[in-house]
Amino acid sequence: MSAGRSGGGAPAARVAAVSRRHRVRPDGLGQNEDMPTLRLALSQVNPSVGDLAGNADLVRSWTRQASAAGAQLVLFPEMMLTGYPVEDLVFRRSFVAASRAALEQLAADLAADGLGELPVVVGYLDADGPPQVSGDAEQGRGARNAAALLHRGTVAARYFKHHLPNYGVFDEDRYFVSGDMLTVVRIGGVDVALTICEDLWQAGGPFAAARQAGVGLVVNINGSPYELNKDDIRLPLVRRRAAEANAAIAYVNMIGGQDELVFEGDSMIVAADGELLARAPQFVEHLLVHDIELPAAGAPPAQETVADGMRVVHSTLDGIPPTPSGPAVTGGLIEPVADEAEVWHALVLGLRDYVNKNRFPSVVLGLSGGIDSAVVAALAVDALGPDRVVGVSLPSQHSSEHSREDAADLAKRTGLDYRVEPIQPMVDGFLANLSLSGVAVENLQARVRGVILMALSNQEGHLVLTTGNKSELAVGYSTLYGDSVGGFNPVKDVWKTLIWRLAKWRNADAARRGETAPIPENSIGKPPSAELSPGQLDSDSLPDYDVLDPILIGYVDGDLGRHGLIESGHDPAVVDKVLRLVDTAEYKRRQSAPGTKISMKAFGRDRRLPITNRWREDG
Repeated sequence: MSAGRSGGGAPAARVAAVSRRHRVRPDGLGQNEDMPTLRLALSQVNPSVGDLAGNADLVRSWTRQASAAGAQLVLFPEMMLTGYPVEDLVFRRSFVAASRAALEQLAADLAADGLGELPVVVGYLDADGPPQVSGDAEQGRGARNAAALLHRGTVAARYFKHHLPNYGVFDEDRYFVSGDMLTVVRIGGVDVALTICEDLWQAGGPFAAARQAGVGLVVNINGSPYELNKDDIRLPLVRRRAAEANAAIAYVNMIGGQDELVFEGDSMIVAADGELLARAPQFVEHLLVHDIELPAAGAPPAQETVADGMRVVHSTLDGIPPTPSGPAVTGGLIEPVADEAEVWHALVLGLRDYVNKNRFPSVVLGLSGGIDSAVVAALAVDALGPDRVVGVSLPSQHSSEHSREDAADLAKRTGLDYRVEPIQPMVDGFLANLSLSGVAVENLQARVRGVILMALSNQEGHLVLTTGNKSELAVGYSTLYGDSVGGFNPVKDVWKTLIWRLAKWRNADAARRGETAPIPENSIGKPPSAELSPGQLDSDSLPDYDVLDPILIGYVDGDLGRHGLIESGHDPAVVDKVLRLVDTAEYKRRQSAPGTKISMKAFGRDRRLPITNRWREDG
């Protein structure tokens, strides 16, 4: 748990609530109406897909912390019990049944822990019939992305996600059936509506219904993946939904890595008028505890009403913990960080969780002395510690002395396990039996290096990290089964120009903290080269990266065609060359290792193009 920002584990003076006050409701009704206070606890935690028992233990542990902080309502992320996204596990009836059973057991366990009076909202996988592939004629039956409110050992209320995203990395129309009911629960004299993730990103539906139902608070539980600057989009979005619902919003998001995705948290509480009341840090587990005054609920409504085309089901919880006396507890506001810091933390977390959740003891990578392998090595050391990182220098006759020295310098700076395995004798053995020349010899060197790294993986159990950046993957500037070999690529979604910025930021950050900069200045400053032939430079085959990357960003991330790129000011001949390289390298990307997504359109889950494809944007 992050320290210093939350109520969990805080001194008793901070674990307190404000008294009731008289204030005008945000909708102008009920002047001088009594305003109840709810102490909310947003549990920004790191679940693992498929680990139902472990995830339930997280809920119990963090609920105990929330209870110690005097919370009256505890929130956990989307699909907390199962982890997210579960993908085709949805279609296994045994998994759905296990999720439902785990929810019932969790409710009982919370009560046995002495936490039964504390309402807990948790995401889980449900189904109101056999899980079916989207498009089945029998509507209203199938898997549900669900939220449950647990209280007094039972499931007191359930909500099924209404808006199902089906873009980018999301395929929820494939997996789930949309809910048509808004769940409103009266808690401590406040009407609270339950919603899930995408419900916030779409206008209408649950938030419009919440306004008509007159709720004071909308809870939104999330599995919202990280993208650079998404936090700048998220706050205005939450403010728009608060205005639409005319209610405060408690937004809780998970953290952690899941395959290519990484979740950064950024949980927050926003008042009905759009004021940001509290915001959690990114990329760390954190308990955000905050007291919020909310409009008192009116007369008890009918058990079921209709609002904005949705059924609204009302219920009331009795016996929640009383509001503690004393000064108000505030969750604090986290200041934004530089883009490079944000991306670095995302890449570290994504790598750490991929390695740890898949139970690899350590990682191994080739150290060329260049910028890409240096950044990956520094990321790995930050994620796992130097004792779990093996860096291998694999020099050939074309490897410069300064590259060998730079690799050794990085190893010394970071403290990783450093080894040297010259490849020239093995390359010579192949060439003594094969007649090869030109590119075939260059690729042979890369493949010999790949064989050595994979052999070390087999022998010692390491996960092999590959180090190709997004620019190289885009144009196919890599050797299949050579430098592209590996089980995970931490910089797969990082453009080359951003690689340099990350290296400079990481070194500057080390200097600010009085630590040794991990990346040699030579690795940052020298011209990039694969060093597979005498005097080779990347610029022999590619435009300079400050020219190449803007074209790639427009074509790959922005889906601009040839004419759009030329209209943006790029040289037509360069555009034609780059687009041909990108289009003909799809077969390489299809076989590339997974890597952490940080952009709006990452290779793999986001960008899905046919390998066999005669459409060309080359004019």
